[in-house]
Amino acid sequence: MLFNPKKYASDYPCERSKEIMRKTIDFFERKGKRRIKEDDQWCVWYDDFIQFLKDNKIFATLLTPSKYGDADCRWDTWRNCEFNEILAFYSLSYWYAWQVSILGLGPIWMSRNEEIKKKTARHLQYGRIFGFGLSEREHGADIYSTDMLLKPQADGTYLAEGDKYYIGNANQAVIVSTFGKIAGTGEYVFFPVDSHHEKFELVRNVVASQMYVAQYNLHDYPIRESEILERGQEAWDASLNTVNVGKFNLGWATIGICTHSFYEAINHASHRILYGKAVTEFSQVKQLFVDAYTRLVAMRLFALRAIDYFRSASAEDRRYLLYNPMVKMKVTMQGEEVINLLWDVIAAKGFEKDTYFEMATRHIRALPKLEGTAHVNMALIVKFMANYFFNPGEYPEIPRRNDVADDTFFWEQGPAKGLGKIRFHDYRPAYDAYDLPNLGIYREQVRTLKTFLATATPTPEQQKDIDFLLILGELFTCVVYGQLILENAKILNVDKDLLDQIFDVMVRDFSKYALQIYHKPSSTEKQMDLCMKMIRKPAVDEGRYERVLKNHVYALKDAYEMNP
Repeated sequence: MLFNPKKYASDYPCERSKEIMRKTIDFFERKGKRRIKEDDQWCVWYDDFIQFLKDNKIFATLLTPSKYGDADCRWDTWRNCEFNEILAFYSLSYWYAWQVSILGLGPIWMSRNEEIKKKTARHLQYGRIFGFGLSEREHGADIYSTDMLLKPQADGTYLAEGDKYYIGNANQAVIVSTFGKIAGTGEYVFFPVDSHHEKFELVRNVVASQMYVAQYNLHDYPIRESEILERGQEAWDASLNTVNVGKFNLGWATIGICTHSFYEAINHASHRILYGKAVTEFSQVKQLFVDAYTRLVAMRLFALRAIDYFRSASAEDRRYLLYNPMVKMKVTMQGEEVINLLWDVIAAKGFEKDTYFEMATRHIRALPKLEGTAHVNMALIVKFMANYFFNPGEYPEIPRRNDVADDTFFWEQGPAKGLGKIRFHDYRPAYDAYDLPNLGIYREQVRTLKTFLATATPTPEQQKDIDFLLILGELFTCVVYGQLILENAKILNVDKDLLDQIFDVMVRDFSKYALQIYHKPSSTEKQMDLCMKMIRKPAVDEGRYERVLKNHVYALKDAYEMNP
């Protein structure tokens, strides 16, 4: 179920894609853990990695829509997620150069400016990287308030004036897709800037990191009308739709980090002898590993299934707008849980400078905070709750989407509005497809939540309480999370023991959030009564637990160790 560089194999039917993945694995394994850690600790810019990408035309192949590239070029979410996972498996810093380039390319590929698109395709062929100039120091993600201005000139050109903050790759990006307003009109606009231009001032790297996250200023930077990417509503939509494309990647980066950390932790524990026996023989350690593994597998099952909906999206099927922020928010937060569990096993070893784990503990904390915090993403997610539970739609079943295809809809998402009108297929068939003890308990918890929403609807005061809505949103995401896990478990024929153990964890999580609602000062008697019914104990089965431990978890002892 987990990625293992030493046993890399893919059923994805594209040899060029497999070649890219193998070459990337080989690049990092040749570099070795010691060198990767040293570069991380000394904040060394990764010129060698950028050169590797250039020599093998990797960004050109993976990030150029087929219309503008060579025969093997396309924007294919399946293989891009695989590449996400591999990069973060070795270091989030390298992944960051990729992620920010994706964000920078978003407004370009969404644009109607064919000249810029063709120019961008050539840049990708030359191995160049990109940036996304959205946030500002004073306003953060409040793009309504942007102070970046394009000042119209008498000759029909513009001069850009303003600053951007927290902008990745801005030290070397050939194009930073920059968001601002037209001076005098307030019209939103996206336009390209070159980090090497004399009117581009690179102020500093705002983080103490190997990755470069810049503050930059524009001082009367010249822009021609022919260079404009989007204006007005289209510029606004491009900003949000680009984030829709990019935030998906954070979940996959989390999976990569957690997978490498799991290997390192289990190798350490299995070879460490305390009180005459291996650490892996202690009961509490067994529980920590089982919980970490099942959470990690659940993350992967959910994120894999979300790919299917993302790739199958259309103007008539926008379910991805729920699943995407969940891959970003839910998977990244579950990743923090996994690292915390493993940290209790690896203990002080996790601070040592020559371990991957030391780096993972820093990087894992970043991912829930990027591309919108949990609060921002949950505010989006709860808009779908009513239709999800009470107004399902009819859709054809979505198959596994690991086919070779260019995901062109990403650049044609249209207006970033109307979320409350999006409908979803009925979640209940996925839950009814299995007869498993913990899944049965979980089904009852879900039914009670639906009753809660129908009969104990949050009061107007509770709806203004962000914390109350966040907890209620967590309960909602538990239902969606379980649904897609179950759909994918059926596709992949996941071992029923493992699946029921996953829901052992999920029953506990559901109970935790129900208890938090119960303890809210504003909770009504009816709400408290229903919350108590949602608080359940998982079904205990020692045989199942031991089989999962033996056949899945401890089977990974010494399965992978990075080249030193």
